[in-house]
Amino acid sequence: MSTTKKEYKRVTVKSLVDMKKNGEKISMLTAYDYSMAKIVDAANVDVILVGDSASNVMAGHETTLPITLDQMIYHASSVIRAVYRALVVVDIPFGSYQSDPKEALRSAIRIMKESGAHAVKVEGGHEIKESVKRILNAGIPVMGHLGLTPQSIYKFGTYTVRAKEEEEARKLKEDAKLLEKMGCFAIVLEKIPAKLAKEVAESVSIPIIGIGAGNGVDGQVLVLHDLLGITQEFNPRFLRRYLNLFDEMGKAISQYVDDVKTSDFPNDDEQY
Repeated sequence: MSTTKKEYKRVTVKSLVDMKKNGEKISMLTAYDYSMAKIVDAANVDVILVGDSASNVMAGHETTLPITLDQMIYHASSVIRAVYRALVVVDIPFGSYQSDPKEALRSAIRIMKESGAHAVKVEGGHEIKESVKRILNAGIPVMGHLGLTPQSIYKFGTYTVRAKEEEEARKLKEDAKLLEKMGCFAIVLEKIPAKLAKEVAESVSIPIIGIGAGNGVDGQVLVLHDLLGITQEFNPRFLRRYLNLFDEMGKAISQYVDDVKTSDFPNDDEQY
């Protein structure tokens, strides 16, 4: 079900809950720097995720694990300076919240104070409930993340679809209920069966944002560089490429090189 789209001058965590109640789908994209975030925000994307996927697309690491808290704060600060409308959510990176609730709170506070972000995101359910509780008790909005959780990739051993088996599906449902009960304002479900994702979305009052989780959820998120075709090696079924900027940018840069080599650039109108 969908209704007339409401205009939001500033998207908040309450706005997202209202969108779910009104049947309006929620759009979410990643951004990691000022220039790209400015474009994304101007396009009226509802939520900008400063994802730890910066480890992959910005730094070239194989996984999200290497990125540090300081680096996440740097990226988040750059994004915040560009944004006027979207809600900005920042991933707390691996190793900064899982084992120690006090460290989790310190990490979340640093992100909020030093970057100006609006909320944080964490991966997991029952395993991290004490950390989530500590952050929420400090008044910091928390978005959850269940299903394929990239920070746990070495435990899974593969990026395959999660929660296909009954036991894992049951746990995911329980974790979603737990995160809702604790006070999380939304949950990302990554790479799980569409039927299961729809069941979860219908069972909780908070928004469920999917990535590879079908169309029965309350919104969608993609990595910006994947959507724009800047990255080429990542080709999951759920990805829709809206542009092929890898080729387009390559053509423009090659043309520039040719123009410099042939003294075509700069021409008479491009010099003083």
